[in-house]
Amino acid sequence: MTQPTAQPDPLANLRDIHLPDPGGFWPPAPGWWILAALVLVALICLAVFLRRRQQRNRWIKTARAELKMLKQRQSADPGWFTDLNALLKRCARQRYPDAHPQSLSGDCWRQFLLETQPALTPEEVQGLVASSWQPVPTISTETACKVAETWLGAQRC
Repeated sequence: MTQPTAQPDPLANLRDIHLPDPGGFWPPAPGWWILAALVLVALICLAVFLRRRQQRNRWIKTARAELKMLKQRQSADPGWFTDLNALLKRCARQRYPDAHPQSLSGDCWRQFLLETQPALTPEEVQGLVASSWQPVPTISTETACKVAETWLGAQRC
């Protein structure tokens, strides 16, 4: 009898597994392009929102600069109080254009200031409003400036 010949190992004929190239990071997959586009759109929307908000509130920065100038030339003259009230009315016209605050005076102007900034006391506001037409101011210029700063601090669009 003849001896059976040794069969070669069938696994020896198999080749190793070859994985495809993993590829580089460029060009990105479509999902990354979509994500990049969404992030870009979100950044543009944020920039537009912040720009509009800045433009809407630019008048506050201008008003604070004018108030600072008024503080530097403080005087117990009724004209100084008139200038301060005029500044507040210009600001009120910017913030509340439908209320037509530039035409208000006396008790109506005092009431408007109290309604738009409840943190103010009626006595301080009355003194600020009345001192612009009385020969002797009923409120100090420092207090009037603090009232104006408090009112301006609450006015944001």
